Amino acid sequence: MSSAVGRVAIIGAGFSGTMCAINLVRHGAAVDLIDASGHFGGGLAFGRAAPGHLLNVRAANMSALPDAPDHFARWMAHQGMDGHGFAPRRAYADYLAQLLAESEAAHPGMLARHHGRAVAASPAGITLDGGPFLPARATILAAGNFPPVLPPGVDPARLPPGRWHPDPWRLDAPALVRAGPVLLLGTGLTMVDVALSLARAGPAPLHALSRRGLTPRAHADAPPAPLPDCPRGSLAELLRATRRRAADVGWRSAVDALRPYTASLWQRATLDERRQFLRHLRPWWDVHRHRLAPEVAADVRALRETGRLSVVAGRMVAAVPSPEGIAVRWRGHDGDETSLSVAHLVNCTGPAGDPSRAGDPLIGALLARGDVRRDALGLGLDADAQCRALTDAGPSDWLHLVGPLSRGAFWEMTAVPDIRRQAWMLARRLCAAHWVGGEL
Repeated sequence: MSSAVGRVAIIGAGFSGTMCAINLVRHGAAVDLIDASGHFGGGLAFGRAAPGHLLNVRAANMSALPDAPDHFARWMAHQGMDGHGFAPRRAYADYLAQLLAESEAAHPGMLARHHGRAVAASPAGITLDGGPFLPARATILAAGNFPPVLPPGVDPARLPPGRWHPDPWRLDAPALVRAGPVLLLGTGLTMVDVALSLARAGPAPLHALSRRGLTPRAHADAPPAPLPDCPRGSLAELLRATRRRAADVGWRSAVDALRPYTASLWQRATLDERRQFLRHLRPWWDVHRHRLAPEVAADVRALRETGRLSVVAGRMVAAVPSPEGIAVRWRGHDGDETSLSVAHLVNCTGPAGDPSRAGDPLIGALLARGDVRRDALGLGLDADAQCRALTDAGPSDWLHLVGPLSRGAFWEMTAVPDIRRQAWMLARRLCAAHWVGGEL
């Protein structure tokens, strides 16, 4: 079937790419959805989740469709599951896969899946590795999150084979815990997932290390306290105002009230203010803003209280071979060094931000050719408010960025509630539907 608005190529079929595809088809565009893994819909966040991994947002706020806010909750109820609590991530992967399949069925010939790696992109279309050339009038880069970068103090070439694990989502948990203690580098959401999976696989001691030793806080029932308008003032003034408000309404409500305005606040901030935020406040923002389901937080608390998981603050100094596997040293805030022998070392530092260090061949080629550029802070690729890739010559007329790649422009662009709106608005713009009925 032909499309009145031409074909759009989408590279990446995780949540960001899947939602762009669904919304484009709904608005009349034909889509080529490309993914090297062959997994369409789930992506890293949902497709690789272990059975016990839960969403970090309540089901009531996880609809993939901004024009149907209770869509996921109703889907959960139809599956015989609780539509109000924190759903299993695997269930959300099933939900996205079903949405994609339903979209294909409702619009025959408008959505084509391609299991392959895009090796080149141009205004004319996409070239797949060993496959066909796919003509496209526009391309959306929805690469999602990149694997963690190599932490300081770790040289894989010096470590015994099979002891260093750079990808936390590809672990043989029973084999790791059988070998002895495990050190997790990072104390954020990735660490929580890995620690719970390892704890379920066996009783080996678990240790987690990060610069500040901060861990994600827990969700709790907190009454909404929306702000009447976007806050004004500098970053320092906003921080002081949020602290005062937290004393009145609670920190959860105070932080949540900023959510509708985070992109505006970020775009209004100066480059120097953004740097200060990333240097001094980002770790605190992350653990208060991106919280754990209460039952997950209780599991982590139990591991710590029973001594099965220890969380420490410090900077990694060295990791070298030892009779037990790896001897690691880190330096605490007081300057003293601590040593520990572990059987395995796992990189849980979280997704890489700087795409130039991610080792992705397509993005490397786009950077080399000047079709994209790093954002000023190395959080992703540069984009404007309409998700157009920015180059030294200005906004691209064919290449668009969604999801974590666009974090430099929007900051909060990793969670479902943010990305679903971004995908919806981009699809409407590409199909000229944003002039009809206004934006959500």
